[in-house]
Amino acid sequence: AEVSALEEAFRKFAIHGDTRATGKEMHGKNWSKLCKDCHVIDGKNVTITDVDIVFSKIKGKSSRTITFEQFKEALQELSKKRFKDKSDEEAVQEIYKLIEGKAPIISGVTKAISSPTVSRLTDTSKFTGSHKERFDPSGKGKGKAGREDLVDASGYVSGYKHAGTYDHKVQ
Repeated sequence: AEVSALEEAFRKFAIHGDTRATGKEMHGKNWSKLCKDCHVIDGKNVTITDVDIVFSKIKGKSSRTITFEQFKEALQELSKKRFKDKSDEEAVQEIYKLIEGKAPIISGVTKAISSPTVSRLTDTSKFTGSHKERFDPSGKGKGKAGREDLVDASGYVSGYKHAGTYDHKVQ
């Protein structure tokens, strides 16, 4: 089945931030995000409150989500407010143009800082004592093996130079 650019945008926003979402229904949080990210909310004609009111009006009484069909209905409601000077048909087309082909904008994601202080603190080659044992020579953590004292059951005292040579000497 051919998926329109509008339906594709609906799906992308519907699954955003929810690992269990199928993309067939959209929560109110994602509806608000879609309206913000696609500039349906302009601050004058359409506000966050308008978007929430339209969502509550369109969704079913006991439902917390809207389907794609209800989504289109909600956009029609908002298009009348957003594009007052245009006919209903033109307004709907304009609002579709705002959304088509868009995806959720991910903002506020933490980026790694590379300052001399941080790099000095995270340079594993300079670690001493027990911390040194937690990393292999490349600087990658050893995980559980680096945190626990693994018992050496070889029968030799720890640090003995000639460990494992007994069998060669007996023959």
